[in-house]
Parts: sequence; structure tokens; C-alpha cells
Amino acid sequence: MADSEWYYCLKHHRAEQGKRCWFGDRMGPYPDQATAEHALEIAQARNKREDDRDRAWREDD
Repeated sequence: MADSEWYYCLKHHRAEQGKRCWFGDRMGPYPDQATAEHALEIAQARNKREDDRDRAWREDD
């Protein structure tokens, strides 16, 4: 793993380059700083998409 990868640190609430913080506090890796800075929004959108799929699946029964 390269130290050039970007992560979002849940402890410090910021994008950080490299594995500076404990793995449980990191989201990523991301290809660049801008993407890492939007990690929470990316995760929220993915969760909503999966929730919508689950809801649609349950409603088919």
C-alpha cells in the first residue's frame, strides 16, 4: 500500500494522506484528497441506495 493514498479519518474529521490513524478510524483508500473529503457523503449515498434496494425487495413479497 502506498503512502500516497488518501483516507478520511473519523477521529479527526478530515482527509489524511497515508495510514496515519488507526484502521478503525479510517475510511478508504480514496484516489485523491477531494474524494476522501467527501467520504461521508459517498457512504451515505451508498447506504441509501442499498436501503432503497432492500425496501423494493421487501415490497415485492
